[in-house]
Amino acid sequence: MEAPPYNLCNPMKKSTVINRSYAVLQSIAITSMIFYRVSSFLHSTPSFPLLLVFASELILSFLWLLGQAYLWRPFTRKTFPERLLREKKIDQLPGIDVFILTADPEKEPPLEVMNTVLSAMAMDYPTEKLSVYVSDDGGCALTLYAMREAWDFARYWLPFCRRFGIKTICPKLFFSRYDDDFVGRGYEDEKEKIKLKYKLLQEHVKKAESNGEILRGINSKNHPAHVEVIQDGSLNSPDTIEAKMPRLVYVSREKTPSVPHHFKAGALNVLLRVSSMISNAPYVLVLDCDMRCNDPSSAKQAMCFHLDPAISPNLAFVQFPQMFHNLSNMDIYDGKLRSVFSVKWHGMDGLQGPMLSGTGFYMKRKALYGDIVQEDTDFTLLKQYLGPSNELVKSLNSANKNNNNTDITSRLLEETRFLASCKYEHESQWGKQVGFLYNSVIEDYLTGFTLHSKGWKSIFYNPPRPAFLGTATTKLNDTLLQGARWNCGALQVTFSRLCPLVYRLTSRMSLLQRMCYVYPKV
Repeated sequence: MEAPPYNLCNPMKKSTVINRSYAVLQSIAITSMIFYRVSSFLHSTPSFPLLLVFASELILSFLWLLGQAYLWRPFTRKTFPERLLREKKIDQLPGIDVFILTADPEKEPPLEVMNTVLSAMAMDYPTEKLSVYVSDDGGCALTLYAMREAWDFARYWLPFCRRFGIKTICPKLFFSRYDDDFVGRGYEDEKEKIKLKYKLLQEHVKKAESNGEILRGINSKNHPAHVEVIQDGSLNSPDTIEAKMPRLVYVSREKTPSVPHHFKAGALNVLLRVSSMISNAPYVLVLDCDMRCNDPSSAKQAMCFHLDPAISPNLAFVQFPQMFHNLSNMDIYDGKLRSVFSVKWHGMDGLQGPMLSGTGFYMKRKALYGDIVQEDTDFTLLKQYLGPSNELVKSLNSANKNNNNTDITSRLLEETRFLASCKYEHESQWGKQVGFLYNSVIEDYLTGFTLHSKGWKSIFYNPPRPAFLGTATTKLNDTLLQGARWNCGALQVTFSRLCPLVYRLTSRMSLLQRMCYVYPKV
């Protein structure tokens, strides 16, 4: 008897019928309007204002046509993690490296970043398979100090979450709730103890921040590389033997004004290289520093797709929607991005898959290494693509191994600092054909498009409980700046050799998928 699937894919038939019927009727109306305009021009010479109106109508009609691609074949999905765990033992699950990015301790307070770190460490996933990397682009000593304090608090927070099955695994959100995830024997006493320890964490970080000594002499635009493993993954709490910890790693890449740093894409590529030396998990979860894990089972849900033999070979990433905890029902600027995550991404899921959305996605590491990076590729050629590190090239063949017990030697740390140096990528293909790409201000859009053009697929999964909760912009000015950045980045790609309508026409990307990439993002 065939084993039941780990996931189900359901076409939204009712929506499909309505959308296609509307598209047919609207296209008839648009065709009639264009025919009328052209016919009138043949009988009399049109005025300049009338030509401008006609040109505007053609542009708007073209944009409408592009937008119909999102509505042509919408899908929804459902996962069954319990089936996955019945088929695969817990120690057979693949490793996951979590990448969390921060850059400015003033705009992104370290205490808020640590809540994201703690929520990632507390995910319901084997601790020996989980590693958390924090990229500090500002090179801020306060962030490193906060990570050490967060590690100490995690020795109590993680056993508490495991013992009582806590669902809200972000401490700040958990202690701000009025309803409890669990009520049982000893729960209230334990909760009060953990709450006191969390207040102590807050006090220590705020005291260090107000002191000012720890921030003195820091130049966020000019500093050396620093990589530090906060603690080995096997430390046990003095209070309980259950406090087995994921590995936590601080990464601050070298930055100098004379060398381009490529913003978020550059930081992500450094994390890819550094993590290859330490844990080298076959999958990576990328999170913005304010995007806290809200569902402990999100990793298992993503693995229901990544480990499905029917779709796994061509699956590059699983994208979760961006949800936010700071928005009210009076969301007049659509900070929830409902048009994207409630409509468009469901539509792309019925094509080749949704675009990469910057945060909240589980990516297959292999997909980021490009077509040429294969096991049988010449070692010298691989070094031309990946840079001068022999150890990085060797790591390609050791992915998917349990490397969380790797000894962190001084030699290993020295290699990671070399990989995080600002000149490492010189004359390599990082940002061009390997890793997250640099040719656009929205690296997620370009990277996702390139993966799709190579034949990779993606999946959009919107679970009943939000997998991640972030902080949305609530001011009109911030919303407009964000939208302008997204659309300017998309136009930057559209009017280049990478234009989605013509790039790699011989690839297997469908016309509808290309139309989605050309359509304005918000």
